[in-house]
Amino acid sequence: MSALTVIAGGTVIDGTGAPARSANVVVHDGRIADIGPDRPEDAALIDATGLTVTPGFIDIHSHSDYTLLVDPRASSAIHQGVTTEVVGNCGFGCFPLRDAALARNAIYGVSDAVPLDWSGPGEYLDRLEAARPAVNVLSLVPNGQLRLHAIGLADRPADRDELATMARLLEEGLEAGAWGYSTGLEYGAEIGAPEAEITALARIAARSGALYATHTRRRDEGAAEAVAEALRTARAADVRLQISQLLPRSGRAEGERCLDLVDEARAAGQDVAFDMHTRRFGLTYLYTMIPPDVLARGPDGIARALADGDERRRMKAHRSIFSAGGDWTRVVLLDNPVRPDLARRTLAEIAAEDGRDPFEVAFDILADTLDDLPRVMAIINCYEEAEQERVFAHPLSMPGSDATALGPDGPLAEATFHGAYTWAAWFYRFMVRERRALTPEAAIRRLSGLPASRLGLDDRGTLAPGMRADIAVFDAERFTETATTFAPNQLATGMVHVLVDGTPTLRDGQPTSAGTVLRRHRTAAPF
Repeated sequence: MSALTVIAGGTVIDGTGAPARSANVVVHDGRIADIGPDRPEDAALIDATGLTVTPGFIDIHSHSDYTLLVDPRASSAIHQGVTTEVVGNCGFGCFPLRDAALARNAIYGVSDAVPLDWSGPGEYLDRLEAARPAVNVLSLVPNGQLRLHAIGLADRPADRDELATMARLLEEGLEAGAWGYSTGLEYGAEIGAPEAEITALARIAARSGALYATHTRRRDEGAAEAVAEALRTARAADVRLQISQLLPRSGRAEGERCLDLVDEARAAGQDVAFDMHTRRFGLTYLYTMIPPDVLARGPDGIARALADGDERRRMKAHRSIFSAGGDWTRVVLLDNPVRPDLARRTLAEIAAEDGRDPFEVAFDILADTLDDLPRVMAIINCYEEAEQERVFAHPLSMPGSDATALGPDGPLAEATFHGAYTWAAWFYRFMVRERRALTPEAAIRRLSGLPASRLGLDDRGTLAPGMRADIAVFDAERFTETATTFAPNQLATGMVHVLVDGTPTLRDGQPTSAGTVLRRHRTAAPF
């Protein structure tokens, strides 16, 4: 393609919230050269007649750390207009690695397709860059891997030396170009991390102007107190705070308390915002119900624990994502190769057939999965559409996939992660066309300019002369998801062209080229 390109005849929504306008967008050498009536005669033409032209979408909450190494095409993402993904969320990620087998406990989508044969952040980012992903990628430093590296799967606070190791590793990650620090305090690798430990590490992120993103300690009963803990931590560390997946699984009243806490903190001057996935359910691996100390024993040790009645009774007392809500009628097993006969059914229903405890059913399934625990995932039905509308209409909210980038063909064709194929398309359809809760301009800002500002991406996220040419061109009336809960690997429709740094990654609905790894070496602007 020519170094000079014009996207002509479209309706431009620039990502700032400003009114839409008819204009041509001129791209030169990877940047936007002009937005206006001019149409250079020597420019390559992208016809956008009848289409909407916007900044490329930024997935502020992605888990594609590993899957982009396996299949860098990111088909599920680019067909939704995504040009940038933020990985390293929820304390999950691909660095630092000390013990590859242990590290798998905090990597979504991990398999044997790409060996975990690197260690530090620079090596991982180099490997990711060499894979030439179709989207830009930036990473946070995942606390789960810091703890696994320093203390393993121990359900306790780090001691002084271990905390010093974690601090050093966090500093290395930030120096290598990470954009912030993330925690996943509800997960096994981090359950033992106390508030003081997280505060000490968040201070390191604060010193470099980086972001602190947290999947809070509890997202069922006690979710509001967990949000309050995140706010206290961020205040004590004087760090910018991004609360991941703010809406809890425990109902509307608890969700309203969480929103109130954020509003109060923001009114008091605290730099806080939040993101939320677009599913009506929570989603994770079934094995997260196993306590960290049992997971640390490896397959043979886990097998012995699952075969021991006393150990099973002890594991039932462990508070996990699945057990915290106490309602097994909400927990549904997804399609899986271990027990396909039980897929798409609730654990309560399965257990009732045999007059058994749902815990026992789950433990039996896990006992059949020891060679590859991530093979079985489950959902927790928990959100109503009215709750979703309220949280996405909030001025501090941003949608995110909370998923891994996938492809309906190729090496990840059989992999599933709900949200991967649907999040941005669902958000636009639901909030703009169906509920009319946001204008197109407001919705596009949530997908582009707002997350760019939050991250400190000062040359992406909006359409203006001099900005990097990350651009989505789509049919605003046809842009929608086609995937469903039990048929999740279906591409979104309505996205026509996507450019990353001025190079098409989607042209006339067909994938073409690649993005890059973005490394942070500057202080982020305040939100």
